[in-house]
Amino acid sequence: MKCLILCRNIVGKGERGEKMRDNIHPKYYQATVKCNCGNEFVTGSTNKEIHVEICSKCHPFYTGQQKAVSARGRIDKFNRKYRRNLVQD
Repeated sequence: MKCLILCRNIVGKGERGEKMRDNIHPKYYQATVKCNCGNEFVTGSTNKEIHVEICSKCHPFYTGQQKAVSARGRIDKFNRKYRRNLVQD
């Protein structure tokens, strides 16, 4: 019973007992996110439309291309380093 009484007093009132102000929060929309790669998806935001340059469909981390790019870089580095020794022999 004590909890019910306390909860009733807290809901809708601030610390000093006054009522909370209305209309101070921004409006929340179902926003359409559009990427430069053509991908679109819906999320919640205070903006109606969001334009981004990169998303999970085209970012190398999510597509798995990141490993291939770094591996190619290591192979090229190896070839540059040891090409000199192969040519001299």
